[in-house]
Amino acid sequence: MKLYRKTCFVVPILLLLLLLLPTIVGCTSTSTPTTTVAPTTTTAPAIPVQLNVSAAASTTDALKAINDLYQQANKNVTIVANFASSGTLQTQIENGAPADVFVSAATAQMDNLQKEGLTINETRQNLLNNKTVMVVPIDSTLGLTSFNDLATDKVKIVAIGDPKSVPAGTYALQAFDELGITAAVQPKEVLGADVRQVLTYVEGGNVDAGIVFATDALTSTKVKVVASAPADINARVVYPVAILKASKNIDAAKAYVNFLSSAQAKAVWEKFGFSMAGK
Repeated sequence: MKLYRKTCFVVPILLLLLLLLPTIVGCTSTSTPTTTVAPTTTTAPAIPVQLNVSAAASTTDALKAINDLYQQANKNVTIVANFASSGTLQTQIENGAPADVFVSAATAQMDNLQKEGLTINETRQNLLNNKTVMVVPIDSTLGLTSFNDLATDKVKIVAIGDPKSVPAGTYALQAFDELGITAAVQPKEVLGADVRQVLTYVEGGNVDAGIVFATDALTSTKVKVVASAPADINARVVYPVAILKASKNIDAAKAYVNFLSSAQAKAVWEKFGFSMAGK
């Protein structure tokens, strides 16, 4: 009888403990502390920018090299360069062609755009200097040694850039006027759309001589320089640069223009025969 009573008493207690066990465990168990992970801070990638650069044809080789350097250092920037005669570029800009930066081979075209209110005046600066020279085919046997020779019977055809739009052509006419040979040379003139076309005419032997910039002559192994324009004419050969008011990327354009006169860019300009303005 005693054993029976003990058994009857113990069983209900065990059942009660089993029912209460989940509650007891839930109340006494220690929860694992939650570790708060701070969000990783990353620098947002720079916004892609396209810069449209309108530049004189004579800057083609040097500026392509400089643009490559700039884009390597600024992965978010894509430079789209448009090379042509400065007068052609002026007309394009006046007609609304997309352009953030203008590099002219003469001050006249930049002056015109500035007067028309199309440039940001405070961004304008003189960037480069160049020289106007006379070139002949590498195998020429005419013995030309000066601009004055263009007025002689030795020369039948001479190529110059169209003075209406090509600065090198304008400088050529100024040199002819100063030397008093304009009347004699004019009937012999063949006009090129830009200075590089003039160079092509000479390279192909289609003309006896041509007037180009010294930097253009350096790009070719098919021509040789035989004369330079008068010193006062060459003193006028200045390349200004400015940012255009129509630019949608003015800050990026300013950074690019600053790079054009940096030590890194200077080394490239000089490699291609330019000198920095004022130097």
